[in-house]
Amino acid sequence: MLASQFTLTPFIATLLIVVAVLAGNRYRRVWKAEGPRWQLWVFGLLAAISLLTLAFVPMQTG
Repeated sequence: MLASQFTLTPFIATLLIVVAVLAGNRYRRVWKAEGPRWQLWVFGLLAAISLLTLAFVPMQTG
């Protein structure tokens, strides 16, 4: 089945959590410093994509 090919390993899921946290932290710092808008977009999209991937792609078990 096609859906079973798209699963996250625990290692990849952990990396996505770390990326989401770091990108979110960087987004907040740029926002508070009123930095360039393109950096807000880059870090915001990176955090959003990471979190959406974690939310909607199943993780391997066992």
